[in-house]
Amino acid sequence: MNWHIVKLGEIAEFSNGINFDKDSYMHGIPLIGVSNFGDRFYPSYSELEEVKEEIVREKDYLQDDDIVFVRSNGNKELVGRCMLVKNPPLKITFSGFCIRCRFTDKLQYNPTFMTYYFKSTGFRRSMSGTAVGANIQNLSQGRLSSHTARLPDYLTQCRIAEVLSAYDDLIETNRHQIKLLQEAAQRLYKEWFVDLRYPGHENVPVVDGVPEGWNKATVASRVSLLSGYAFKSSEFESQGEYKIVTIKNVKDGEFDGSNTSRILTIPEKMPKHCNLLEGDILLSLTGNIGRTCIVVGNGYLLNQRVAKLESEIPAFTYCLFRSKDMYDAMNNLANGVAQQNLSPIKTGELLVLFPSEDVQDEFEKTVQPIMKKMIFLQRQNESAMQARDRLLPKLMSGEIAV
Repeated sequence: MNWHIVKLGEIAEFSNGINFDKDSYMHGIPLIGVSNFGDRFYPSYSELEEVKEEIVREKDYLQDDDIVFVRSNGNKELVGRCMLVKNPPLKITFSGFCIRCRFTDKLQYNPTFMTYYFKSTGFRRSMSGTAVGANIQNLSQGRLSSHTARLPDYLTQCRIAEVLSAYDDLIETNRHQIKLLQEAAQRLYKEWFVDLRYPGHENVPVVDGVPEGWNKATVASRVSLLSGYAFKSSEFESQGEYKIVTIKNVKDGEFDGSNTSRILTIPEKMPKHCNLLEGDILLSLTGNIGRTCIVVGNGYLLNQRVAKLESEIPAFTYCLFRSKDMYDAMNNLANGVAQQNLSPIKTGELLVLFPSEDVQDEFEKTVQPIMKKMIFLQRQNESAMQARDRLLPKLMSGEIAV
């Protein structure tokens, strides 16, 4: 294995993305923005917003094997994250808060390998300017160009990329399956409880638009919205046994169990419901309010501004809070000038049409296995991520030969 030293500016070109205003959003060119990164290796093209084609210059289009970085963001954990553009749509561009990396010779430098290099702890530390921190304060074309990289020969790059990409290909496949399962559950919810085409509906009389045996009641009559505990940041310990779940861990339909603060012991005053179990349903109450996800794993504690949705009908509850009607209703309730806030009490006062007990039981029997499959796939993804992340620094340093 031959290793050599090179400056990134000698092997790649860097450029910032396009700047635009809010009026530029419309049907047109898909745009990779900061919100699309997360912990992804490849962009999810179906989730991208679009901008007017006339504001995108020819040089702003992305190509296969381009790498896109987060250049700046208020959340410093996102700065420096990157994704590899693979098999993109015919036309696709990127935000001015991002930087594109394009290698001038792909026969010497494998873009997949380089993406892993950019995700490595060593690279992130060099960009953060500290020996221990992985959070990058800011990123620029100049900082990237001047970075000195120690890289193996091309064939070794390809072998390392092949080993690591097996994990990310599995993760992407599982994410796609989880999305399909979520869509299947929501389609069933809409068919049964919005369109009222549930099993046996033909034989049930409808009175004033409501099937016999169904009733409108408050959310709180069937679902408990339990708020989290106000942990003290002064008590956080990097090696603590318990992980604190905050709003950043509650994504739209996906639980992010990484990047959590930790605590050594459970505070005596913490309510029991804040000790989370796998399968618990969470709701974000601040910022991007109304995001709902299912807890995957154990050892998590619930922080304030996140609510746990406790109910004897978890499948119905999950689908209800993931539905567009409920999301819109919660956003209409939200208040706050600088930041939206959702009141659990007011949310509990919303009126919902609850089905009869037999229809409710049938829905639970049908959808709960779907939710368990989603949890299984996400748990498999977390195991794959952990294995990949353990292997990554050893391959990048040459400690493990391939």
